[in-house]
Amino acid sequence: MVLKPNLVDYIPGNAINTHPLLVLAAAESFRRLGAKSVLVAEGPGHQRDTQLVLSQSGYEQYLRDEKIRFVDLNRDQLVRTPLRASYAGMKDLWLPRTVLEADFLVSMPKIKAHHWSGVTLSMKNMFGVVPGARYGWPKNILHWKGIQESILDLCATVPIRFVIADGIVAMEGNGPLNGTPRMLGKIVLADDPVAADATCARLMGFEPDRVIHIREGSRFLGNASTALIDQVGEIVSPPTKPFEVVPEFRHLYAL
Repeated sequence: MVLKPNLVDYIPGNAINTHPLLVLAAAESFRRLGAKSVLVAEGPGHQRDTQLVLSQSGYEQYLRDEKIRFVDLNRDQLVRTPLRASYAGMKDLWLPRTVLEADFLVSMPKIKAHHWSGVTLSMKNMFGVVPGARYGWPKNILHWKGIQESILDLCATVPIRFVIADGIVAMEGNGPLNGTPRMLGKIVLADDPVAADATCARLMGFEPDRVIHIREGSRFLGNASTALIDQVGEIVSPPTKPFEVVPEFRHLYAL
């Protein structure tokens, strides 16, 4: 199985990446549940030197200590893969063999506002499986073809089996790199990425239906309606003060 965190770059003091301790906890949990192998895989979207990000973020030492293998998806062996949706007008992408051959893929995003897609959650996190060595940084082809559309095509083609979203310290404002840390104190777990992202959006003070890829994803990838989500654990309540976003995405605020 593959754990796919959000490991973008390293800027001291910023809540950019999925916390490595959450990734280690997930790995231990799945091992106890009987997973034969657990590896961590990511293709950072900004920093071309993946080894540098691993070292600076602390991931390298944590993974070494727990004997967890890391795969750099920016430079993994690639397979030409037909896309199972056509929102962005692309017929196929060269995608990493490690991800395509995984029995179980877990998306582990950092809950953040995003200056181009409104939010970056479990579905947007899949941009990391597109290899930068072939398509550029920050995954240029996906930006040219349309970010919201590419999210949908990727998630249709590479299904997310489970979500563990890191919202302990989230990010608001000019995410995904230059926003402000925001204490949220939440971890969201789900077997439906659309339900996970809709729930995260509500925790941020947003209306999920106003996020294009969540709304469209609810048509065929999962459920976004609270009536269709079997909620366990804490009750989902919007924050007293919604997350700050760049002006272009203020329409996301729930009324």
